[in-house]
Amino acid sequence: MATSAKASGKNGRLSFGKIKEPLEVPNLLDLQIESFDWLMGNEKWQARVKTALDAGRTDVPTTSGLTEIFEEISPIEDLAGSMSLSFRDHRFEPAKYTVEQCRDKDVTYAQPLFVTAEFMNNETGEIKSQTVFMGDFPIMTNKGTFVINGTERVVVSQLVRSPGVYFEKSIDKTTDKELFTAKVIPSRGAWLEFEVDKKDLVGVRLDRKRKQSATVLLKALGMTADQIATKFAKYPTILETLAKDSVQTQEEALVDIYRKMRPGEPPTIEGGRNLIDNYYFNSKRYDLAKVGRYKVGRKLGSQLPLQQNTLTVDDICDTVEYIAALHAGVTELNKTRGKTVVEIDDIDHFGNRRLRTVGELIQNQIRTGLSRMERVVRERMTTQDVEAITPQTLINIRPVVASIKEFFGTSQLSQFMDQTNPLAGLTHKRRLSALGPGGLSRERAGFEVRDVHPSHYGRMCPIETPEGPNIGLIGSLSSFARVNEFGFIETPYRKVSKGKVTNQISYLTADEEDRHVIAQANAALAADGTFSEERVLVRRKGGDVDFVLPDDVDFMDVSPRQVWSVATAMIPFLEHDDANRALMGSNMQRQSVPLIRAEAPLVGTGMEYRAAVDAGDVVISEKAGVISEISADTIDVANEDGSSTTYKVQKFRRSNQGTSYNQKPIVKEGEKVKAGQVLADGPCTDGGEMALGRNLLVAYMPWEGHNYEDAIILNQRLVQDDVLTSIHIEEHEIDARDTKLGAEEITRDLPNVSEEVLADLDDRGIIRIGAEVVPGDILVGKVTPKGETELTPEERLLRAIFGEKAREVRDTSLKVPHGESGTVIDIKVFDREHDDEMGPGVNQIVRVYIAQKRKITEGDKLAGRHGNKGVIAKILPAEDMPFLEDGTPVDIVLNPLGVPGRMNLGQVLEFHLGWLAKSGWDIEGTPKWAENIPENMRKVPANTKLATPVFDGARESEITGLMSASLPSSNGDRLIGSNGKARLFDGRSGEPFPMPIAVGYKYILKLLHLVDDKIHARSTGPYSMITQQPLGGKAQFGGQRFGEMEVWALEAYGAAYALQELLTIKSDDVLGRVKVYEAIVKGENIPEPGIPESFKVLVKEMQSLGLNVEVMSGDGKAIEMRDTDEDVFRTAEELGIDLSRREPSSVEEV
Repeated sequence: MATSAKASGKNGRLSFGKIKEPLEVPNLLDLQIESFDWLMGNEKWQARVKTALDAGRTDVPTTSGLTEIFEEISPIEDLAGSMSLSFRDHRFEPAKYTVEQCRDKDVTYAQPLFVTAEFMNNETGEIKSQTVFMGDFPIMTNKGTFVINGTERVVVSQLVRSPGVYFEKSIDKTTDKELFTAKVIPSRGAWLEFEVDKKDLVGVRLDRKRKQSATVLLKALGMTADQIATKFAKYPTILETLAKDSVQTQEEALVDIYRKMRPGEPPTIEGGRNLIDNYYFNSKRYDLAKVGRYKVGRKLGSQLPLQQNTLTVDDICDTVEYIAALHAGVTELNKTRGKTVVEIDDIDHFGNRRLRTVGELIQNQIRTGLSRMERVVRERMTTQDVEAITPQTLINIRPVVASIKEFFGTSQLSQFMDQTNPLAGLTHKRRLSALGPGGLSRERAGFEVRDVHPSHYGRMCPIETPEGPNIGLIGSLSSFARVNEFGFIETPYRKVSKGKVTNQISYLTADEEDRHVIAQANAALAADGTFSEERVLVRRKGGDVDFVLPDDVDFMDVSPRQVWSVATAMIPFLEHDDANRALMGSNMQRQSVPLIRAEAPLVGTGMEYRAAVDAGDVVISEKAGVISEISADTIDVANEDGSSTTYKVQKFRRSNQGTSYNQKPIVKEGEKVKAGQVLADGPCTDGGEMALGRNLLVAYMPWEGHNYEDAIILNQRLVQDDVLTSIHIEEHEIDARDTKLGAEEITRDLPNVSEEVLADLDDRGIIRIGAEVVPGDILVGKVTPKGETELTPEERLLRAIFGEKAREVRDTSLKVPHGESGTVIDIKVFDREHDDEMGPGVNQIVRVYIAQKRKITEGDKLAGRHGNKGVIAKILPAEDMPFLEDGTPVDIVLNPLGVPGRMNLGQVLEFHLGWLAKSGWDIEGTPKWAENIPENMRKVPANTKLATPVFDGARESEITGLMSASLPSSNGDRLIGSNGKARLFDGRSGEPFPMPIAVGYKYILKLLHLVDDKIHARSTGPYSMITQQPLGGKAQFGGQRFGEMEVWALEAYGAAYALQELLTIKSDDVLGRVKVYEAIVKGENIPEPGIPESFKVLVKEMQSLGLNVEVMSGDGKAIEMRDTDEDVFRTAEELGIDLSRREPSSVEEV
């Protein structure tokens, strides 16, 4: 059905979707924002709790994250229990700076956290209460990011195995017997593992130590042999274990356990009792967490309150009974909850894996900090005078502040935000990672963990994951999914009652879903909501697919989009693409560069508007009103309620990836706006919709072999008209510090620099805004004091008479690095004298921003949305490009061989539908293929934006039909036939090509892999200290590696001299390098190469292994390989070359 304008911004997309979705896509940033609101316990979270309680729902936790930890740690008591310190009522003060100021000043966006601390003297009953500052707490921006030291970062949610009890099965290699294990895994604390071995005995391991008999543990917990025999009478394995167990009483059992756990220490009954208590029954040391208690209750059929966060004796007995029942082949047990199914667990099932979201990750970090602080408090309680103690004197906030800083600065889950375009940022915030502390490591993760699992359906996208070592360990949250209070991912379903589909929505976890029969979203429905077919295609537990009667269906998917992540749901005709290519398509959309003019796709999926709005890079009106004034920097709205709001518009800001972040208003003065309407487009948005590329006219044909192997041929027009031009902004920074020899100074007065070089610098020595700069130009002039030489007595006398002469300084100015150029667009100066916060020893910091326009050029990478990527091989003049019958040259020529083998046919359907969107159509009569096309889409004008939702889009028959109904061009001709092919002419000869060629409009993205960033050259530069070989890589201004295979190539051609030169004087023959330089300077012949440094290193390494290695000359004499440093340095000095072996601090010094 045609979507409303609300779903498509200003562009008013017409949709081919047939399914009416009962549910809007939820806010895509809720995963981050709701979790952080819960941690802080702010007003938004309190409002959610109230709404949930009023509706009688229990799915929102009623205690905030910080309150939970302060309650957990309170009270801190000294060893005698005579005093205690407790915390309550935390609150936040307003932040010192706005987000913008934090970005500029390189500080963290944070709010001061205060908490009320009460010190109680239990002997006198005296209470001292104080409000204590607990440090600056980093705050999430409204876009779901954190600003840490001026850079935007994202905390990624972590997928971990949920606490609970797990049963697994393995086969013994020698006897082929089934062996069972049970693991009780807490949120923190010692593991408890039971196993049935090949002798059919039940053993137990405490905290992964030595195995012992399970009945010994039961006796140590207070059960007698008779009680054990009665309770487990049905299970011969346990009776046999009991029979083989020599321990009789509880005391003996405790001693036996202690002896095995602490072999070197004298065993005591008390020691054994404390050991078990501390391991499993002490809430300070063992915590199942609510989720662990919930999972244990579900698995073992017990019903204890969720607050019971330690193990109980009943839990242990139930676990032993369950593992014995598994071994005995029992399928059901009768428990307090009713019948409990006995089965082994699948650890990759999403019922057993949960998400630790931002709030919980930070909460765990603060918990660590507070427990370190607790130790300090205890120590201070014993050392300080009781009368003088106040909460403030006991508390040291350093460990808490340090642990928060450590998390945001160095944790694997706190990541530098991907800001290439808004979709990249949005996806980054919705990312799910199985890596990180407490998770998996790349090396240990096998195939099973990485694989797509049936329980991922509607929870984690089966398509979007990186290629490479992290495949399957990093995923993306599906569009409609949400996280429940236990951290399990839920997905929505429509309730089906007696064969009739209702609009009642239920969110199910993977565990609950397994118990139901679920129909697809595209199952055919009659007008009254009943299924039209006699049998309905459904899925059951474990991903089994079946046809059942309508009355047997419990639920139905809400939308075909619910399976996919946002990026994947933005690929039109995804249903016709191979999964591997769809994966590349999803990932490459995130690498698309914001172009000077964004253009929404002619063929979209209807997801573009929501993705752009929720990403937060567009400006949205908070209230309804009228636009009163617009400028480049602000939009003023006179709201209907009488107030007025000014919205700031960002201009040409640098993103984390160096792309341009620029917003521009799309409303006019006097225009009426609704609440939630888009007022200004951001980067990669057009009319409030995500717009990552441009619609280009594409022909699929080979062209002189120039588009062989995915190479691309482009029309020169795209360069001239800046169709694929992007702006990139680089930041260059220099600071003036205090050195041992005096302070550095930012100045225009530089030694030995001509006036014309300083022409663009102002009187402070800083370049003017608007200056065009090239590599080597000075951006900021700076001088550093030189070390003065020892003065002769005569000079000292003169100095004493005439005063100090001008100090020696050297020029350490900031210059434009190699390969960079552009226009200076902004300068920021920070000065200690102006009270700017700076690091120790820094007096001034200057930042210069240089923007460059990058036109599309040979070597740049382009891609479509279907994983079809290629590099531009040739840019042809417009007149040489193939052209249509009306003279229109195509924009881009792609190789048709790139389609069949890759099996991404979605691109073919997209570009045919793109042509239809561009030309428009008019359907006459009522042909069969058009019966599902809605009334308002029977006649469509040219240049109409279309949406074809994933798995619910335009059918092949509809596209074929519309091709024959397309509107003719301005001269009355239909340029493209009903088969989607056109007669093309060769631009060079004007002759038609022999066969008709497929032509259409396709959405093409320009990716961040730009040739300008990759091209690199080196003449002389830094060398490695040890091997004396040139460094590698563009960042180090390194050389190109001439490796083993390249050596073979030169050997094959017999190019002995060229090869010797490459391996010696062009690499690491130190003396040879200097002598060659000398020969070139003096115009002499190149001398004989010497011995490479790496050969000397090899000989020394072999000698260090005790091997006597000598180098012999041709006549059998040993050659002395003394390091002839004196020769080198003498020769170098004569030539004025500085060979001191320090790494140059910049390319210029080289």
